[in-house]
Amino acid sequence: MSYQHQYVDGTRIHFPLGKVVCIGRNYAEHAKELDNPIPSEPLLFIKPGSCVVPLAGGFKIPSDRGAVHYEAEIAVLLGKPLSAKPSVEEVLDAISGFAPALDLTLRDVQAKLKEKGLPWELSKSFDGACVLPPFVAASAFDDLTDIPVRLTINGAVRQDGSSALMLNPIVPMIQHMAAQFSLQAGDVILTGTPAGVGPFEAGDELVLELPGVCRFESKVL
Repeated sequence: MSYQHQYVDGTRIHFPLGKVVCIGRNYAEHAKELDNPIPSEPLLFIKPGSCVVPLAGGFKIPSDRGAVHYEAEIAVLLGKPLSAKPSVEEVLDAISGFAPALDLTLRDVQAKLKEKGLPWELSKSFDGACVLPPFVAASAFDDLTDIPVRLTINGAVRQDGSSALMLNPIVPMIQHMAAQFSLQAGDVILTGTPAGVGPFEAGDELVLELPGVCRFESKVL
């Protein structure tokens, strides 16, 4: 599978989109709002590349599996592979771009799986479970420790956070991921969601942005 990314200079490049590596409960207030404990070490899970759909033109959500929650996140695109224990410099060199993303969760399904101590894939990896706009070149960001992310739905701001609030900052997070399993060019990292998650409804109009850098409009079909 390939996915097209628009860069700030207008050029287009193609990556074979690989896996989507996610970190859960990376914002303390989000863990609190779902009554979840804060993990003592990074909580990682993986979505397949096949679950990714574009934000442009609107996107569909399942209508027969309970509540579908939005989770706005800062997405990181890798342009080079990483493995073992990469240095800070190697991680920074491997990052190709950033984008605001939506990690969608079947919340009712997830709750039932968690009650039984089962994996979350059914709630996190369904078709359309990761919604991505075009990526902005990494050079647009001077400070990775203070990247803002915001989601507005029907004119109301629902999530407004920053990488400054992350329990595991972006570069150390990617270092930890690469130490667990190899990361490839075309992999996408979802860095966790700030507080304010909730259910989408068909017809919702939204604005997803990394304020000051990129802004995208879309709707739930």
